[in-house]
Amino acid sequence: MASVSLPSTTPLLTLEIRYEQDVVLARQRARTIVQLLGFDVHEQTRIATAVSELARNAHEYARGGQVRFFVERDAGGTFSFVARVRDEGPGIADVDAILDGRYVSPTGMGLGILGARRLSDRFRIESAPGAGTMVEVARAMPAHSTFTSHDVARISSALAQHAAQSPFQEVQQQNQELMRALEEVRAKQAQVELLNSELETTNRSVLALYAELDDRAQELKRASEYKSQFLSDISHELRTPLTSVLNLTRLLLDRTDGDLSREQEVQVRLVRDSVETVIDLVNELLDLARIEAGRAILRPATFTITGLFSSLRSVMRPLLTNGSVALVFDEDPREHTLYSDEIRLAQILRNFLTNAVKFTESGEIRVSAHSMDGQMLRIDVQDSGIGIAPEHQEKIFQAFEQVDGPIQRRIRGTGLGLPLTRKLASMLGGRIEMVSAVGRGSTFSVIIPCVLEEAGEDERRLEDRRNETTA
Repeated sequence: MASVSLPSTTPLLTLEIRYEQDVVLARQRARTIVQLLGFDVHEQTRIATAVSELARNAHEYARGGQVRFFVERDAGGTFSFVARVRDEGPGIADVDAILDGRYVSPTGMGLGILGARRLSDRFRIESAPGAGTMVEVARAMPAHSTFTSHDVARISSALAQHAAQSPFQEVQQQNQELMRALEEVRAKQAQVELLNSELETTNRSVLALYAELDDRAQELKRASEYKSQFLSDISHELRTPLTSVLNLTRLLLDRTDGDLSREQEVQVRLVRDSVETVIDLVNELLDLARIEAGRAILRPATFTITGLFSSLRSVMRPLLTNGSVALVFDEDPREHTLYSDEIRLAQILRNFLTNAVKFTESGEIRVSAHSMDGQMLRIDVQDSGIGIAPEHQEKIFQAFEQVDGPIQRRIRGTGLGLPLTRKLASMLGGRIEMVSAVGRGSTFSVIIPCVLEEAGEDERRLEDRRNETTA
């Protein structure tokens, strides 16, 4: 037999509440209906308790009422069980106060209404003084539930055969439900205690880990300090004998103690070049050690880019032994004035220029300065040299790292120049940028603020007074 399509609202049962036992019956019938609709035991207890509270309110405050049970289907096809309790009593003067928890009558009416609302998915109340009260609670049926005319007939038949329990039996059943709820609470409490214990253990482990990490950080800090101190000490110790050797080679090349043969001159020049390379390495190690130890000192002063370029041109001209390479300094008609550490900036640019000279066999090396919004200055050193592959562009900024290649093997370097320039640029409040492609040359740029922010006002005023005195 095919099931008949049901309307959106399908009545199931109507009970009149006149006596105390009717309240018990409303609870029993609510539990039986939701059990047949497929609600689990916990849901059955919640719904039955909500209906019982509302039915008791109707009996005690309105001297009776009516309970209707029905099933609703919304536009999305979801079914809900609905219980509606209506009475013709004196009504409730301030429903909002009860729902907000601001008012509870001495007999507990407000508690029953609030409890019913908490136990339902949907709650609605209508009441006014002298006009009675209607309270409706609803709870969605289990997912994927269906409801047909067969279900209506099945529920009606079950209700007709199901005898009402006595109040004593109802109390026994409520006690059993309460015991089950308590057992569940105990089980959940045990789970919470277990989780708390695991969390406490985890917290202790995390604290121990943090303590260990702190110890390791202190050890690394001490190791870094020892390394910086060692580099500083060894650099100072090496500079004195190296400088002596360099001075001796100059005396020999100047023929102070007599003439040299051609072969002797070549050998002395080799010694001098080697010593100068080692001195450069020592100086770079010393600079790195000072920066990492936080002992590097900036001496800001006011200077112009034109003056800086002029001194760089003089320093770099002797290095241009290859007539196929031209060194060009772009002269900007707008003079750029900086307040920064000129010596540190010149050190950065000398490193760029030295690398450009080493790795450019023909073409041009061009130096130019560009203002960026009047706050920052960008100085580019562009060459037409061999260029750097993308996979090596970050590697060259790591200490003691060098790209392997025919020119690199022929021209030895320390591998500290570019890492040092990056640290120096950071000290000046700026950064280093690079654009390069193999066979197309490279452009190394330093971008620094026109005014060094870390310089104090007192230091600036002192420098200004020095300039005025000099002028």
